[in-house]
Amino acid sequence: QSSENVLAIHLNNKPKSSRWYPGAGLYRNVHLIIKEEKSIEQWGITVTTPVVQTEFAKVNVKIKLNGSNLRLVNQVLDHQGKQVAVDTAKSFFGNESDQNIQIQEPKLWSPENPYLYTLVSKVYEGNQLKDEVKTRFGIRTISFQANKGFSLNGNVRKFKGVCLHHDLGPLGAAINVAALRRQLTILKDMGCDAIRSSHNMPSPEQLELCDEMGFMFLAESFDEWAKAKVDNGYHLYFNTDAEKDIVNLVKANKNHPSIVMWSSGNEVPDQFGAEGVKRAKWLQEIFHREDPTRPVTVGMDQVKATMQSGFGALLDIPGLNYRVHLYEEANKAFPQGFILGSETASTVSSRGVYKFPVVKAKDKQYDDFQSSSYDMEYCSWSNLPDDDFVMQDDKPWVIGEFVWTGFDYLGEPTPYDNSWPSRSSYFGISDLAGLPKDRYYLYRSRWNTTKPTLHLLPHWNWTGREGETTPVFVYTSYDSAELFLNGKSLGIKKKDKTSPQNRYRLMWMDVKYQPGTLKVVAFDAKGKPVAEEKIVTAGKPDRIMLSADRNQIKADGKDLSFVT
Repeated sequence: QSSENVLAIHLNNKPKSSRWYPGAGLYRNVHLIIKEEKSIEQWGITVTTPVVQTEFAKVNVKIKLNGSNLRLVNQVLDHQGKQVAVDTAKSFFGNESDQNIQIQEPKLWSPENPYLYTLVSKVYEGNQLKDEVKTRFGIRTISFQANKGFSLNGNVRKFKGVCLHHDLGPLGAAINVAALRRQLTILKDMGCDAIRSSHNMPSPEQLELCDEMGFMFLAESFDEWAKAKVDNGYHLYFNTDAEKDIVNLVKANKNHPSIVMWSSGNEVPDQFGAEGVKRAKWLQEIFHREDPTRPVTVGMDQVKATMQSGFGALLDIPGLNYRVHLYEEANKAFPQGFILGSETASTVSSRGVYKFPVVKAKDKQYDDFQSSSYDMEYCSWSNLPDDDFVMQDDKPWVIGEFVWTGFDYLGEPTPYDNSWPSRSSYFGISDLAGLPKDRYYLYRSRWNTTKPTLHLLPHWNWTGREGETTPVFVYTSYDSAELFLNGKSLGIKKKDKTSPQNRYRLMWMDVKYQPGTLKVVAFDAKGKPVAEEKIVTAGKPDRIMLSADRNQIKADGKDLSFVT
């Protein structure tokens, strides 16, 4: 420290290193940490909650120290910074302390009430403070049981999750807390309660926000193991780096209450054969060694192969990517007694774009390189949202889903693939700018149980389509509604189980377009009108109106306001 030190970082982001746009350059924060020689090890604090009851919770704190003849004081603060417990350790096992701290009448962490405590750990040599580290944590219990599924704090629930790539759409891959917070705020209003970091390790900033805002988290590691998907992918480093990378993932993030599962891989080609089974077992054992409190999954797309090889049977949680038609068979073949929809749907749509006629279509392409927002188009391997809803609602052994994807992202422009000018995905529930597509309201109508949803589509500006069939869909949390066009009733529709779409959508398939006012009136369970929504044919453009989601931001070069 007495002389100049130079830290040089060389980055080489090779082409074909990922199946999507991974970003270039240094896009996550890097910190140079300077400490006293006698101090707490980096990532040396482990907080668990082995006993959680209404009256009290036992918080176990293990801390690794550098140095000897030290005194360690652990103080627990509540959400308002008030001390609720304190404990001092003077004796250690080697260089590690092990303390049980009791908290009376604990407030539990959940998506509905993401209550956080803060552990303040201070290291003294005599009366001299040598180090101080603050660790946020939550008190909660998780369990996965055969035929019962997933429980948080003793309450059975299903994951209402989405998959997120790490980029921030047009902002690129560089981390930005304001943009991440906006993403999560949009998802929260949809009723989403879980995030899968697909297919990469999450940033600390993302996990901190999930802790604060109340999202459960599936922290994923690799898109490749030893077998390649792309020329310069992780397979080049798997044998030398996989264990180190998993250890770092767990050590850095183990105290986040939001994390409820780990994933060791996604759709890895290693699903085939005995070597892949060995790798799955080896990776899972590393996770268990580093963190015995959370289960491990893999997103499997070769479901038949994993049923035959034993690959799926050895996992803590069998994760199925798509393959809804194999859920029943897989659940019978696997011994765990439950199935996770680790990646679901992959429905494609472009915000505000509607195509006719309205029919279910696979790998449908159009001359304008768009996909229809009637939400009836999907890919060769995927399905529509309603197909997943049926499994989630009817099968208690299906423990939830992670939809592909929460937002459009850079790369993978299926169904157009390599056709220019397509360059970003169509899978998102919201588009690349974070603006909700119609599909957002289909998920909201099922997931947001605290606020009603009533959404009408398509728009009603169809010059040149007068008299032509223009179907009208309503996504709503209500079971029935009546549609009106220019004051004339087009009939009442009620959800039923004749098809997955009829079960979750209200659809008037034979509406003939006339300009004017399209209105829907929703009814409660007693048939009483309780809400209405309308769309009006627009006139000539008059002006552009913009609004900011935040009127005041910090002058720090990082904070953002989104103007739409």
